[in-house]
Amino acid sequence: MEAVHLAIIAGVLALAFAGYSALFVMRQSEGSKRMREISGDIRSSALTFLHREYSILAIVILVIAGVLVALGMIDRFNPLQPWAALAFVFGAACSMGAGYAGMNIAIRANARTAAGAQKSLNQGLRISFRGGVVMGMCVVGIGIIGLSLIYLLGHDLPSRKEFYSIMAAYGFGASTVALFARVGGGIFTKAADTAADLVGKVEVGIPEDDPRNPAVIADCVGDNVGDVAGMGADLFESFIESIIATMTLVAMAIGLGIFAQGNEGDGWQLPLLIAAGGIAASIIGVFLVRVGEKPEMSALLGALRRGTFAASILAGGLAFLAVYFTTDGHDLSPFWAVLAGLIAGVLIGESTNYFTSYEYQPTKDVSESSMSGTGSNIVRGFSNGLMSVFPPFVFVSVAVLIAYWTSSFYGVAIAGIGMLSTLGISLATDAYGPVADNSGGIAEMAKLEPKVRERTDALDSLGNTTAATGKGFAIGAAGLTALALMLGYCLQVGIVEVINGTLVFPDGAESFTLLDPKLVVALFLGVMLPGIFCALTMTSVGKTAALVVDEVRRQFRDIPGLMDGKAKPDYKQAVDICTKRSLREMILPSLIAIIAPVLIGLVLGKFALAAFLLGATGSGFLLAVIMANAGGSWDNAKKWIEAANKKDPEDVKKHFGGKGSDAHKAAVVGDTVGDPMKDTSGPSLNIMIKLMSVVALVLAPIFMVINDGGGLIIFD
Repeated sequence: MEAVHLAIIAGVLALAFAGYSALFVMRQSEGSKRMREISGDIRSSALTFLHREYSILAIVILVIAGVLVALGMIDRFNPLQPWAALAFVFGAACSMGAGYAGMNIAIRANARTAAGAQKSLNQGLRISFRGGVVMGMCVVGIGIIGLSLIYLLGHDLPSRKEFYSIMAAYGFGASTVALFARVGGGIFTKAADTAADLVGKVEVGIPEDDPRNPAVIADCVGDNVGDVAGMGADLFESFIESIIATMTLVAMAIGLGIFAQGNEGDGWQLPLLIAAGGIAASIIGVFLVRVGEKPEMSALLGALRRGTFAASILAGGLAFLAVYFTTDGHDLSPFWAVLAGLIAGVLIGESTNYFTSYEYQPTKDVSESSMSGTGSNIVRGFSNGLMSVFPPFVFVSVAVLIAYWTSSFYGVAIAGIGMLSTLGISLATDAYGPVADNSGGIAEMAKLEPKVRERTDALDSLGNTTAATGKGFAIGAAGLTALALMLGYCLQVGIVEVINGTLVFPDGAESFTLLDPKLVVALFLGVMLPGIFCALTMTSVGKTAALVVDEVRRQFRDIPGLMDGKAKPDYKQAVDICTKRSLREMILPSLIAIIAPVLIGLVLGKFALAAFLLGATGSGFLLAVIMANAGGSWDNAKKWIEAANKKDPEDVKKHFGGKGSDAHKAAVVGDTVGDPMKDTSGPSLNIMIKLMSVVALVLAPIFMVINDGGGLIIFD
């Protein structure tokens, strides 16, 4: 019980630090009247979108909760008791609360960052980073408090299956919100961004964030609803589900040999202790982030790395203490699993940085290829994304093997917690990016002096890199968490059992072989589904962007004096189109991710569902890495070309022609192709593969008893 109380204290500390960071941001100057007006437009539009999105989500959540209540009233599905439905609603509410709180400060930090950049680069970084810190700390604080309360509610239940059911339902609620938020926000942000770039930069030839562009406010709004609220919901469910997966495996009798007899409950509390230590380490790391006055990527990146690396080292040390005291020092094997996950997370972030930052050769090669045209740019960027899958797959594979060798499958699950233990600061570095991006737009629209735009551009370029790193980090954690959830499902439905820490097939499960046609079919369907999901989400971005492009063209054509700066565009119309269309388009792909595992389990059976989840996890992981890194590479390749100093011919040559050149136009198109890949489809896949696993886990009692898990009778 002391561990749970420590976890709650850590959560309260995180929320208190989030409040302290929010106060720091709100005390800063918001700049001129024009800057306040622009920030107000962004703020009101972002909140309107979020309110509409949450209204739709509330209906979906209540329907699913009603289904869980109805199933819980059936004797054969007893573990799905009404408590599970309440936990589902609570998990959804926690996820919504974290996203809303984080975005609320981000939309208030943008103008303040631009005003801070008028004073110094370091001040701009401090304000934007503290804006991101609010998101990071709200996610881990609300997440760990919510989990602790669920634990206190359910750990004394007479049945371990009832306990696992409540924990899994809490994660199911968070995952449902995360997928809708990521898909809806991702469609909004990339439709607006695409329209703003294609019409503004390519067709009309005006700068990025030019106030004459009718889509420029929608673009800024999209950064917040997609990359702050959406990413926050994504990593909220990653954080809590890594802990839930570990607790579920303990409930299913894995890892009990690590803990002294009679103290098996420590296996449930160790994940909370490790997460609590990570929160403390993240807070300390935040104070180490500061930079000088040179707007260089290496200096800015070094400032953030100093904070994240220090937090990782501290989190590793605190994890050692947690394992030592939890196991009374007689078995430190879980620590090596945690360390494997922690190191793998850092390495995945660094490999993502290598393939997407213009500080390194792969992205510079994509920039250079733009001189040969759009086709060359797209081919080179996509091949870079394909090549980038090698490091994360190797790092996750090594982490899984080390974790398994040291602590069996309990170690595999707890390695995911190690990877996410410093989420407080790693998410802060990610959420900082949209704030910096917005600040650059405000500086452009408010016509601030060039040195301010130079500073905000440097902060924005760093934000692109940290966002790509954050996506790689989230993808790695998703793979580990999905594997652990999948194993929990297999144990719950009786596909495998654990005897003395070893997996064995119980009687009746000997036929669990991929030679079974139903399993082959299910595996193929699992491999296929992430591709269909990506097609739906990218098509949605394309449809929505086309509507916004038409609207932007119409305004340039029909509003007299708009191009001359004598008339003001109708920003609200572009925002309204993005809002209505993205909320409509998010429903189908999100529902598919929830319904697909249910259909597979009911029609083909519990064994086939396991094969389906394995196929979806593998292909989803692959596509997520490719899309995130190819998109990040295209984006930063464009940024490298735009970084040319037009007054220096040698620098222009170094940057392949600079803004307005043919290479720049090709790079803009490449960036437009990559935008929905890296900010909509790719990140949503992280949630999709975990959501399907947690749906299977929550509904395991149904799959276990229907025709003994063999599927509907017509397939026997």
